[in-house]
Amino acid sequence: MTHRLRPVGLDFVETAPVRLVFAREMTAAPDAVFRALAEDVPGWPRWFSAVASARATEDGREIRLRGGTRFEESVLAANAPEVYAYRVDVTNVPGPRAWIEEWRLSPAGNGTRVRMTFAIDGTAPFRFLFGLARAGTGRAFRDAVRTLDRHLAG
Repeated sequence: MTHRLRPVGLDFVETAPVRLVFAREMTAAPDAVFRALAEDVPGWPRWFSAVASARATEDGREIRLRGGTRFEESVLAANAPEVYAYRVDVTNVPGPRAWIEEWRLSPAGNGTRVRMTFAIDGTAPFRFLFGLARAGTGRAFRDAVRTLDRHLAG
């Protein structure tokens, strides 16, 4: 079963009812990190363990997570090397009504500070459960950034 979500713009990142924000520093340069995020979409499974497959589409991406979750996304911003953001348009997850994920990159010493924001609206049970998932989502983000940093260095 698929669910079509409300098409929200980038301003939703600041106004969403549920916002999970995570940050971490990497040794890789911002332009290398941006390329991995925005240009090497099929490479996401190499460094983001939750992602089973990823492919670019005409206007965005199709993502499959381990366990069967699927997303059809529209890229909203690909402003190298600072911002990469996408909106979930269709998913098989019940409950979300609007969903954007934004990656912000900024120089930090000799590397990059990565800040990722999950901006979400949904049914009350979905919002509650997504909030409970904060620790696991943060751990997945940290692990992905650490693995991406190693991948870019190697």
